[in-house]
Amino acid sequence: MARAGMERWRDRLALVTGASGGIGAAVVRALVQQGLKVVGCARTVGSIEELAAECKSAGYPGTLIPFRCDLSNEEDILSMFSAIRCQHSGVDICINNAGLARPDTLLSGSTSGWKDMFNMDPCWRHPIALPGLQVNVLALSICTREAYQSMKERKVDDGHIININSMSGHRVLPQSVVHFYSATKYAVTALTEGLRQELREAQTHIRATCISPGLVETQFAFKLHDKDPEKAAATYEHIKCLKPEDVAEAVIYVLSAPPHVQIGDIQMRPTEQVT
Repeated sequence: MARAGMERWRDRLALVTGASGGIGAAVVRALVQQGLKVVGCARTVGSIEELAAECKSAGYPGTLIPFRCDLSNEEDILSMFSAIRCQHSGVDICINNAGLARPDTLLSGSTSGWKDMFNMDPCWRHPIALPGLQVNVLALSICTREAYQSMKERKVDDGHIININSMSGHRVLPQSVVHFYSATKYAVTALTEGLRQELREAQTHIRATCISPGLVETQFAFKLHDKDPEKAAATYEHIKCLKPEDVAEAVIYVLSAPPHVQIGDIQMRPTEQVT
């Protein structure tokens, strides 16, 4: 069912990173349901292709376009935006959702490992997962820049850039395995506010929003604790967690706000979550 305020986005293009599962997949589905053309990107697109077929068979008015993109590779990101420009004109909404965490503490992490996290060399690959700063901060910044340039060159003055952040970007938990992750999310908080200020300086009505969920039941904990699946499962068992659809609902709320309303930050967590 069409939501009030979403009519102006119908048939316009949204880019969603990290769209292969969890929050990203829920956001993609919600946007397609509202009639948007959505480019959903991830390193592997099998699950996105399945979701696209599901959306089509369900008769949703929008369209999902799977796109393979390795966000640790700047050339991949630039090629994706180039393809969007050639095939679909450009981006009207950019939702930076992709993110990750690794259980590396501040006291035991290697200097070389931290340096690698800043390395944007296209040939570099982590043997286990994409490094946190590359995806959580640098890729987000590159996608934001390219999305803004896409809007600017087409004189789109009502676009929207949404960063899916975390409550870890607003407080530091006494858990050593997420301290570096928290640092990347604090960066997203600062980047979103800095973006809002720069958009104002540019005298544009493009909006910037940060959505910071607490504990969401996804595969996130299983990737963080990939060597201890029992610990990962226990993360979601002690309280009723948020669902990816709850975050997707927040995205729709933000997008449906009147153009003169700037929603800067939404902090949301399970009712039972203490910290």
